Amino acid sequence: MRLVFASNNAHKLEEVRGIMPEHIEVLSLHDVGFEQEIEETGTTLEQNSALKAEAVYQWLHDKIVNDQIVNIFGVFADDTGLEIDALGGKPGVYTARWAGETAANRKKALAELADKEDRSAQFRTVITLIKMTGERLTVSGVVRGRIATEEYGQGGFGYDPVFIPQGYDKTFGELPAEVKNSISHRARAIAALVEELNR
Repeated sequence: MRLVFASNNAHKLEEVRGIMPEHIEVLSLHDVGFEQEIEETGTTLEQNSALKAEAVYQWLHDKIVNDQIVNIFGVFADDTGLEIDALGGKPGVYTARWAGETAANRKKALAELADKEDRSAQFRTVITLIKMTGERLTVSGVVRGRIATEEYGQGGFGYDPVFIPQGYDKTFGELPAEVKNSISHRARAIAALVEELNR
């Protein structure tokens, strides 16, 4: 089964390919020749994942009609948010662009929680799949945890060096990739997606 992953994020692509079972081939946007930027104008994770999936689906549909691309089962997109309890669920849908770039985002999270006792948070991933038949489905995955008091570890990406998943005493930035990929929000959302595909 071949699925197109509607993301230009190389880190995400690598992570998704590491999580997906072997019988599902994940193609990048580059693999299929999609070079456009997709504006994430939604106000929820659900809206943004649907926007991305829809844009690539429409583009792919036109290509497939002209027999330029074959044997694609569907396209999927994800949107992920860090939801910090003491901040009312922020940054949420604005996670990737909260303070500008990645290091500034982490710094802002630590600064906003500097005087807070409650450091509990969760990562939530929403995946929208559109099959080439037009059928759609949405799944999600959540991992609870807490925000560390400073950055730890060089692994992962984004907020990984400040997020400690529940049941662990190390951040995603410190944990081996195979551990993160077995418990993460994205892993749980993909597991839910694969379960739906196997029905």
